[in-house]
Amino acid sequence: MLDALEIVTTVVVGLLVGVEFSVAFVINRILDALPDDSAQLGRSHGGRMLGAVMPFWYVGSLALSAVWAVAGRHEGGSALVVAAGALLLLSVVMSVLLLVPINNLGKTWTPANRPEDWKEQMNRWDRYHYVRVAVLIAAFTVLVAALA
Repeated sequence: MLDALEIVTTVVVGLLVGVEFSVAFVINRILDALPDDSAQLGRSHGGRMLGAVMPFWYVGSLALSAVWAVAGRHEGGSALVVAAGALLLLSVVMSVLLLVPINNLGKTWTPANRPEDWKEQMNRWDRYHYVRVAVLIAAFTVLVAALA
């Protein structure tokens, strides 16, 4: 049973890393290269769409790692799972304090109501997101190391 939990947790966190990496280094770059208002409209739509699912994915990943840490506390690698859980917790805190407030504004913007500094706000979100992606990659790497 622990083996299945380890695999599910690692896959769920790995997919989270993949999606967030893609947002940072592929999707947002594509959107930013589009003409006229397309970038802002695409980011708003992405903020609504991903904003609806990501809280469950982040908290679910954290919960799975916590269950793994408790269930495998007497197994080798348990300290690594705790470390990965701490990194996932950091990513949740970063999300709530830094990224979600910007996203909640951005997902309501249209070309008619967006603020003058909307690009600067999106750039700030991007910078925070890069750090969050690095934290998620570290958490995933530590989880994979715990399997070894």
